[in-house]
Amino acid sequence: MAFKDVMKDIEGFQEIQHEVEILRKYGQGFTSRRGEVKRMIDMLHPARVQLEVSEILAETPSTRTLRFVSPEGYLPPFQAGQYVNLFVEIGGVRTSRPYSISSSPTQAGYYDLTVRRTQDGFVSNYLLEEVTVGDTFESSSPAGVFTYNPLFHRTDLVFLAGGSGITPFMSMIREVADRGLKRNIQLIYGSQSPDDVIFGGELEEIARTHGNINFKVVISEPPAGYTGCTGFLSASCITDCIGEIGNKMFYLCGPEAMYTFCEAELEGLGIKKRRIRKEVFGPPKDITLQPGWPEGLRADAEFSVTLEGGRHITARAGEPLMNSLERQGIVIPALCRSGECSLCRTRLVSGRVYQPQGVKLRKSDRQFGYIHPCMAYPIADLELGLRTR
Repeated sequence: MAFKDVMKDIEGFQEIQHEVEILRKYGQGFTSRRGEVKRMIDMLHPARVQLEVSEILAETPSTRTLRFVSPEGYLPPFQAGQYVNLFVEIGGVRTSRPYSISSSPTQAGYYDLTVRRTQDGFVSNYLLEEVTVGDTFESSSPAGVFTYNPLFHRTDLVFLAGGSGITPFMSMIREVADRGLKRNIQLIYGSQSPDDVIFGGELEEIARTHGNINFKVVISEPPAGYTGCTGFLSASCITDCIGEIGNKMFYLCGPEAMYTFCEAELEGLGIKKRRIRKEVFGPPKDITLQPGWPEGLRADAEFSVTLEGGRHITARAGEPLMNSLERQGIVIPALCRSGECSLCRTRLVSGRVYQPQGVKLRKSDRQFGYIHPCMAYPIADLELGLRTR
């Protein structure tokens, strides 16, 4: 029996056929508008964005803000708290790093990416030392979910920032100030020294002129004679700064050590995990210190990685697999580089890798042997289902 004959026996099929005939005869055609939806999607969320450095702003001795404009005159819109993945080529190595947009989404003319120098920072040091006005780059569209959701996050917000973790908060605070939004923000900013407080002057001015925004700095290594708040962002420090916990929503962004410490402190205050949101900034500084790392395995241990087609490369245990691939000229799709977005997922044919806590592998990834190379560390010889050109 033919397929069309079977369809006739399905209940309602004849009525649908009749409606189709009527629409073909009397309905309005949209052939001339074909492709409009795709063009709109490509404009709002293009695969790649072309950027040009228009200005370099000094923030602290260790931090600069690179202001990027579009050579084409248009930048996709973003939500406060989102990031872009910036692609760079350094010494023949093409790689990328995600940077939160620190400027306010109320303006559409530029993206501010605030970069802080890190020890042995491959990309950050390049951006701070070698980039000049007029240099061009490519980035992803704005991405990320470390944003305010008015349906679930209430209006009483506590921002816990550490170091360069202030950048997504700065975008949120600037938006609230620019638009006069009805959100109460209490920002507690932890820094090693007063000289390293990024956006300090602007934050003080915003807090002075906006009664719904409060700003407090906590210095962990205060200089002699410092009279402000000192120490770490402990439970007692948090309650001293914000008063009653109530139903406040807590946002957390900063260096790796800060997450472990602050989450435990918030848990001690009885704050449920659903009221804590955090942004993850890349891989751990020293993977060998993470729980479950194989005992006795040194970070400089090397393993062989075999790719489809028989190509072999060497990868170090203490370095994310993605970094080792990029050093050999093998670039795979990447966005967050923190084990969250799944864009880099790759099939592990054989061998073993270590993946720290927080890597968001799906059930199907575990079942069929997929890993996230941005947060996967070789602990044996590997074979990957990865084809190279």
